[in-house]
Amino acid sequence: MNKKAVHRRTLLAAVPAAMALAGLPGRGFAAAAGNPFPKGFLWGAAISGHQTEGNNSNSDIWQLEQLQPGPFMEKSGIACDFFNRYAEDLALAAQLGFNAFRFSLEWSRIEPEEGRFDDKALDHYRRIAATCREKGMVPAITFNHFTTPIWFAKRGGWEVAGSADRFARFCERAVKAVGEFAGIATTLNEPNLGRLLRVILPPPIIADMGKAMQGAAAMVGSDRFSAAQFGDQDAMLPNLLEGHRKAVAAIKAGPGDFSVGVSLALVDDQAVGADSVRDKVRDYLNAAWLDAAKADDFIGVQTYGRNRFDAKGVMQPPEGVELTQTGEEFYPQGLGATIRYAHAATGRPVYVTENGIATADDTRRIAYIDGALAAVKVCLADGIPVKGYLHWSFMDNFEWIFGYRPTFGLVAVDRQTMKRTPKPSAAYLGAIAKRNGAAA
Repeated sequence: MNKKAVHRRTLLAAVPAAMALAGLPGRGFAAAAGNPFPKGFLWGAAISGHQTEGNNSNSDIWQLEQLQPGPFMEKSGIACDFFNRYAEDLALAAQLGFNAFRFSLEWSRIEPEEGRFDDKALDHYRRIAATCREKGMVPAITFNHFTTPIWFAKRGGWEVAGSADRFARFCERAVKAVGEFAGIATTLNEPNLGRLLRVILPPPIIADMGKAMQGAAAMVGSDRFSAAQFGDQDAMLPNLLEGHRKAVAAIKAGPGDFSVGVSLALVDDQAVGADSVRDKVRDYLNAAWLDAAKADDFIGVQTYGRNRFDAKGVMQPPEGVELTQTGEEFYPQGLGATIRYAHAATGRPVYVTENGIATADDTRRIAYIDGALAAVKVCLADGIPVKGYLHWSFMDNFEWIFGYRPTFGLVAVDRQTMKRTPKPSAAYLGAIAKRNGAAA
């Protein structure tokens, strides 16, 4: 995700569907939506393992979090305890009206030691996928959402030879557990994000990442510890691309018959001035992945706003614009531009696998949803095959180096009690989903 700045218990308890949508702010999309979205369109929300499950202590990121002070503002700890509360959370998502739910498999739980696979962990993720189906939701499964096992990071992570084969082996075992339930799958979540961070984050933050890698290496007795967003991006790229290709083949071997692709962090990059570096930056960030996606079943688009580029590089948001909690410009219409960009570059159908806003003001989240879905609607009208919209995120969760400060969720999570409280935006997007985007 683009992070520019350092930067149920019951549905009825918090958002009685009796707010009946009419009383909610941000009615623009719902009132003007017109015809329904295509039949079979996926409506839902997304999470990831490390950000929600809790106590993911065998992962590389957990190891980096222990460095305090370090690049992480706080530790993930119990996160949202999704590992134990997944049935409750999936029941809530279904009650809201979603027909899809995106979650990730945690490699560090499934293969805690190289070559040793944990059958209990595999059964756990099988139960999550099966529960989605029981609740009427299509599982959108991410096989890797950034984190890797400590043993993988200790041997050099994605920077070294053999990493692609190890990832493909993991996917081959994991798909045997979840494949019969899967609806769509992504191999890797935002494998271009490491490069994007180096374009948009201040140099001191990048330097802190390097120091964190050195500290983690010392803690685990490795001279080449490497985590995906913190290491040598040039060394990683060919291995990540190979890992994606081999993972697609492993996942498609089944069981199951479902579409497989990759999701990318895509920003509405806009050129400012005749000598803008926008196109050069885009090639650095996306070209190899967009080319690889041409062979996939779809391309996953993950968009949060826009970046403007002049001759010197990325520009600050315009003076006086509304900013989110992460310092980004409030710019939901950017989703339409990235959908067009990704489809034009790959020729593939598009799933919006992430889109959302960090805000404490839920009326602005509703307005953001309105703007984003209006942009999707125009893309569909222009013949672009958009197949689904999965909002980030289902609940407020651990946002990596920013900790729990940014709140992206449709559902609030009490950090002390873990109680879930749906926000008005949850009922709002759920009602749109139930109508498949049609006007009330």
